[in-house]
Amino acid sequence: MASYRIDVSATAERQIRKLPRADQVRVLRVIQGLAIDPRPGGCRKLSGYDDVFRVRIGRYRVLYSIEGRRLLVIVLKVGDRKDVYR
Repeated sequence: MASYRIDVSATAERQIRKLPRADQVRVLRVIQGLAIDPRPGGCRKLSGYDDVFRVRIGRYRVLYSIEGRRLLVIVLKVGDRKDVYR
């Protein structure tokens, strides 16, 4: 199985940098894992969107889009569960 390429949006990069260091490491580890399995156990498709998924990392959420034909995962947002869906 071919691995996916990961593209992190500028917004997501800023949001990751604002997280505490230990949480940054956990989030980045999960994002890297999306290259191997873009739909890991526990990921959910967001209602109202065709190709946007979320994965849970403690109290944080990573919102991302999958482009299957191009083997590309685009990380859209990263943040606390109470703020990330806004």
